[in-house]
Amino acid sequence: MSHFDFDFFVIGGGSGGVRAARMAAQRGVRVALAEALGTDGLGGTCVNVGCIPKKLYSYAAHYAEAFEESHGYGWEGAAPTLNWGTLKAHRAKEIARLNGVYANLLRGSGVTVLNGFAQLQDAHTVRLATLNADGSPGHQTLTAEHILIATGGTPHVPHFQGREHVITSNEVFDLEPFPQRLLVVGGGYIACEFASIFNGLGAQVTQLYRGEQVLRGFDDEVRHFLASEMRKHGVDLRLNAGVVSIHREANGLHVLLEDGNRLVVDAALYATGRVPNVQGLGLEAVGVAQGAQGAIVVDEHYRTNVPSIHALGDVTARVQLTPVALGEAMKLVDHLFGPAAGKPPRGMSYDLIPTAVFTHPNVGTVGLTEAEARERFGHVTVFRSEFRALKHTLSGSQERTLMKLVVDPATDRVVGLHMVGAEAGEIVQGFAVAMKAGATKAVFDSTIGIHPTAAEEFVTMREPVA
Repeated sequence: MSHFDFDFFVIGGGSGGVRAARMAAQRGVRVALAEALGTDGLGGTCVNVGCIPKKLYSYAAHYAEAFEESHGYGWEGAAPTLNWGTLKAHRAKEIARLNGVYANLLRGSGVTVLNGFAQLQDAHTVRLATLNADGSPGHQTLTAEHILIATGGTPHVPHFQGREHVITSNEVFDLEPFPQRLLVVGGGYIACEFASIFNGLGAQVTQLYRGEQVLRGFDDEVRHFLASEMRKHGVDLRLNAGVVSIHREANGLHVLLEDGNRLVVDAALYATGRVPNVQGLGLEAVGVAQGAQGAIVVDEHYRTNVPSIHALGDVTARVQLTPVALGEAMKLVDHLFGPAAGKPPRGMSYDLIPTAVFTHPNVGTVGLTEAEARERFGHVTVFRSEFRALKHTLSGSQERTLMKLVVDPATDRVVGLHMVGAEAGEIVQGFAVAMKAGATKAVFDSTIGIHPTAAEEFVTMREPVA
């Protein structure tokens, strides 16, 4: 019998932590999971203030556009108006339901769920700050053979005059009142998504980005195409632009820009990156090695330089995606406690990770950008198609779709696949499976398309671009 209180102690109730705790408990391991007091609930950023509510609001934002487009299909009459309070209430109800689902899954698996802020005391000891029954602060000390840190990330806002007036993606879902004039600062996927969402919901959106083009790290053609489409949809996207200061006056927030221009807005959303959530964990005292912005340094088995302490997900700043954290969690549990009966140990590959950006229109991508492929292979063959989707031949919308394949001619393998258009994430997921299996352009060409769909374009592109 182990002399520790638990075999496995998980700090953080987000996607990675919950998955690791559940999988370990199902193997008969004694598991505890601590989630900090005052947090929104189990599920972490993704469930509470990330993927799920953001996608729900993205759905909501499409309706105004759909009502307008319906006239081209014979539908008549005025479109409904948005009740912002109703949307917020329905979202909150769904998130609360998911919090309960996570709690039931954990307890049903035999995990001990603890409500408190956990801090490392040594390589095997955690101090948990809690509340006593009378509401006074208390604490307890617990020990574990293995400790996992899965505390995720948190929004980063740079220091500037008026910083106290801005909000982050954590607060944007419950803004009151609805911001008729919204400033979005940033050029990553979170900034672009919220610019699209609030533009679709009816706000006048200005997006500022200091760089030369949004979505740095994505395929260059995708970046330029999306920027053009976002502007077409109504977002006032300004590149090579930044904020000097923000101050509040009676008629709103007055924003001084680096070019000397001024804006007056109702709210300013800063989506300028995320940093690992490591504040107060006691990493320095225990000697856990950290990298840039505090990211926890781990090896291929998610072990830190302190052998009993592990970390995964956004707190390691490797690949900040929920499905990646889930994959890492399953690999870690198999490594520490053995795979499930009759199953081989799981691996985790960081190649060909598909991702989507829920802008209007969506972006879906998997594999290498054209620039990355040229750097790796020297010569590549590119297939490209741009068109107006069948739906919009009657809708009246001028939205266009972009599809692109990047092929290594030496092996004929498709090494990059990119799309900007409706339901891009849904379409790209299936092609990611094919690429993971090593599909060549010849395989794509021999696959029969589903007609009429946008997706069939990926298997009907025959002529490479110059």
